[in-house]
Amino acid sequence: SLLYPYGPHQGDETNPKHDDGTSEAISLSIPFTFYGKTYQTVFVNNNGVISFDESVRQYTPDPFPLVDGHPFVAPYWADVDNVLGGDIFYRQTTDLALLKDISQDITQYFPQNPFTATWALVATWDHVAYYGSTSEKGNTFQAVLTTDSKMFYVIFNYWDIQWTTGAASDGDAETGLGGTPAHAGFNSGDDTNFYNIPGSQTDAIINITTTSNVKVPGRWVFRVDDFRMTVVDPPQMNNNCWL
Repeated sequence: SLLYPYGPHQGDETNPKHDDGTSEAISLSIPFTFYGKTYQTVFVNNNGVISFDESVRQYTPDPFPLVDGHPFVAPYWADVDNVLGGDIFYRQTTDLALLKDISQDITQYFPQNPFTATWALVATWDHVAYYGSTSEKGNTFQAVLTTDSKMFYVIFNYWDIQWTTGAASDGDAETGLGGTPAHAGFNSGDDTNFYNIPGSQTDAIINITTTSNVKVPGRWVFRVDDFRMTVVDPPQMNNNCWL
């Protein structure tokens, strides 16, 4: 599977069943550097965002850079409603087997910077429904923050994306499409450092399971401490699908 192991059997915490809800404040055992700033607290927000220092309950995504200056990573920012379906899991881990897998993957993608992970935060949205849904559609995706204490990376894994938009974002309640679709990328908190994954806030974001910057469909990997390496292999448009 493209996803790293997750769920209660992995020791994951589970977010409360609240529309626009969030995890409790997560005190990081290893501080995480993002766009040159170091953070010790994150929130795993139900609406597809991991935010630094404060939670994010906004359900309709905005393009980056954000005017409110919130620093966060957004694997799939959209109006999730886990009351209607699905679960959001997260854990901090120093499990050697998992860290070995993460290290091998990142070193493969960035061979000029050999990487041995010492810590990771794994957050997984498992078959989550959208607000106002009258369907059984669910999205499954994952974000991983990891470091060796010198370099800091984020991995986005997209396993199954069936909807783009909640009903309060003008999406269709039956299809989960239309309106203001999901957004994926990074916002540093200033006006100049940000990244929007191609297809964000367009209908094409439904195809994010087929796109990549590391030649692995459904996976995007970024070094985020200073964000020097945004895209390794820029995706190309082909027949209206991002490849």
